[in-house]
Amino acid sequence: MAKIRIRNMMFYGFHGIYEYEREQGQKFFVDVSLETRDNHAAETDSADDGVDAAHVYTFVRDVVENKRYTLLQSLATEVNRQLLKAFPQCKSATTLIRKPSVPIAGPLDCVEVEVTSASEDFAKTE
Repeated sequence: MAKIRIRNMMFYGFHGIYEYEREQGQKFFVDVSLETRDNHAAETDSADDGVDAAHVYTFVRDVVENKRYTLLQSLATEVNRQLLKAFPQCKSATTLIRKPSVPIAGPLDCVEVEVTSASEDFAKTE
């Protein structure tokens, strides 16, 4: 088993509880961790067996920038769904999303949501 992580990807998306958040948009920072089923890619040393970080980035960007969600939990779950569908050699995906601009009256850095999904979580719905 191996873990592939991409940290602090920045995207501009339209997500939030309030309508103005979904209309105006803002920056979101995303971390993704994928866990492989085995260590086959290391044994073969073949890019065909591995997880291409550039492709992971593309899938995450597509979901964050081209869809709109009320809840960050829903957004993170959809990122996981798309990644596990695209990379069947992975058994789980964890997505952490940070939203720095939130409508909370008080000093804070960000609100973040982390969702971990296993490939079998989506097998029933596909």
